[in-house]
Amino acid sequence: MNRSTERHVLQFCHGYDGPFLDCARQYASLFAGSGYRVTTVFLTGAADPEVAEGCASDEVLFMEFSSRDIRGLKLGAIRKLRNIAASRDFSFCIAHRFKPVYVALLATRLPVIGVHHAFGDYQRRSRKLFAHLFRKRLSLLGVSNAVRDDIRKSLPKWPKGRISTLYNRIDIDAVQDGQLPRHEARQALGLPDDAFIVGNVGRLHPDKDQATLIRGFAKALPALPEGSLLAVLGKGRLEQDLKELANELGIGDQVKFLGQVPEARRFFRGFDVFALSSDHEPFGMVLLEAMAAGVPLLATACGGAIEVVEGVGILFPLGDAERLAQGLQHLAVLTDEQREDCAERMLGRLHERFSDEAVRDAFWRLPQVTDLTAES
Repeated sequence: MNRSTERHVLQFCHGYDGPFLDCARQYASLFAGSGYRVTTVFLTGAADPEVAEGCASDEVLFMEFSSRDIRGLKLGAIRKLRNIAASRDFSFCIAHRFKPVYVALLATRLPVIGVHHAFGDYQRRSRKLFAHLFRKRLSLLGVSNAVRDDIRKSLPKWPKGRISTLYNRIDIDAVQDGQLPRHEARQALGLPDDAFIVGNVGRLHPDKDQATLIRGFAKALPALPEGSLLAVLGKGRLEQDLKELANELGIGDQVKFLGQVPEARRFFRGFDVFALSSDHEPFGMVLLEAMAAGVPLLATACGGAIEVVEGVGILFPLGDAERLAQGLQHLAVLTDEQREDCAERMLGRLHERFSDEAVRDAFWRLPQVTDLTAES
């Protein structure tokens, strides 16, 4: 394509910590083969060639602000983004989380699609007012229907079509290719080959509610195979409290706290069940990664997890250790044939709803996107 006819999209990200590097990749990949060139800009974080390589973008820029730098009015970030926008002919901007949305709207005249990955982003009165002031240039996406509905509740006067859902997704083949076989995964994590293993991955934080998971596991343990273990991957301020809870319940030896494990999804095939006990998870990328590994799912029936798990796994009420225990007991007696059927249904769900290809098709059908691309 002649450079004079190229169209450009600005992707503006808060940072690349945790899952947000893959979020940048996910949104850049939407434009593969579309005729648009993607410039991804990170508000925070040092310049890193590996991060740039992982973005699937035509160009990656690092503003390198610290968290302190972007408090208050963020005038430095606004000036810097204004200069970037002026140097390229962007058609529109995709901004992840509220601060990048704020900076993008003040720094440019571009239409902005704000992507929101958490609940409560527009509950503050100041943010409601800001969104209202820029409503002609701003449209919003939630990463699940649950997040979308939370935004709609906060902005009840907005047309529903301006607040839509675009699911998080994974490159299924890439995730599966990176996942270790069962034996290798267990060996790497120091887990026995012959045990029934319930896996959990996440920060040890109240909103992940591993306390309910530990209580449910304790209730289920007498009916689980002998030697069953709960493996918890992650760190956080509740680690000591959770260890004490396991000891109080008499299962200290059966709960393994494995700490922060880089690229934890590589080890998911080492689990017999993947359990997520989170309080109102906005989406739950780990669920998609567990599905790619073919591991049966048990998750809280709230937030975005319902949309991922319903019909292919077991859901239990938030904080209900008894129902969680029943779910574990049910999954522990699945036959090999039933596990294979479960894995096939999960893979079908991934391809149908949570793959790069499925979400790319959904993106280009969004009314706010068709309007923008028709204008550019």
